[in-house]
Order: sequence, then C-alpha cells, then structure tokens
Amino acid sequence: MDETFITSYITSTFENVETDVNLGYTFFFYRDDHMHAFATIASTGNEYEKISNLDRPGVYRLNIGVGRETFQSLFGKGKVDIRAYDFTALDTIMPHPDYSSQHFICVLSPSEATFNEKIRSMLAEAYDIAMKRYEKRKAHE
Repeated sequence: MDETFITSYITSTFENVETDVNLGYTFFFYRDDHMHAFATIASTGNEYEKISNLDRPGVYRLNIGVGRETFQSLFGKGKVDIRAYDFTALDTIMPHPDYSSQHFICVLSPSEATFNEKIRSMLAEAYDIAMKRYEKRKAHE
C-alpha cells in the first residue's frame, strides 16, 4: 500500500474531489474548497515533518480530519498529550502531531488491513464532513 494507491482510492471513491500538491504534501479537497483539506498525504521529510522521519524509504503519513466523536472514541475527551505518541511508528493510528485539536488523526504507511478495517471509514467520514461544510457555506453565500 503506497501513496499512489491511497490517492487513487480517494479520487475514485469520492465524487468531486480536487487535489493539490505542494511542498511534499498531497491535499484532498471537496470541490473548490481549497481552504479545508479533509485528508492529506505527507510524503517528504521537510522542515515541518521532522517528527515523523518521513525521509525513510517508502514512509509517508496519511492525515484525516474525522469528527469529534470518532476522535474522542480513539483518544478520549479533552486535550491530547501528543508527547505520549511515537510519530515514527508505522501502521499505528495516532492523533495528528499538530492538528489533533482540529480532530485530525494520522497513520504512517498503513497496512492493507488497517486501511480496509479502519481508514476507509475514516476517509468516508472526513469526506462527508467536508461535503456538509461546503454545502452549508454555499447555502449562506
């Protein structure tokens, strides 16, 4: 399972997904809402990605913006202490090291089992959140 597979999965599974690539990140947006990505893939160790050691061969980080309930079911209520996590660990769902307060989770190089059993539903949830946010904003324009 690699970034190409995940990118293809997201863009072929969900309608109206737009992507943008910048600084080693692939951003996934609903339609033209390029302010709020519902998922990203970080594939290079740049100045912002030291914590995950993404310069290792084949290692990338998938980031997904899930709902509050999903996030809390994984990590509990309240502020998450990110110091308790090893952000270099592969195939482990963790709070995002920078955006956990916005309910983003991350996983480095997920296995096929993790992707099929957990990540697919989280991507669907993130997409649904992005779609609803977009529709709500458009209704108020």
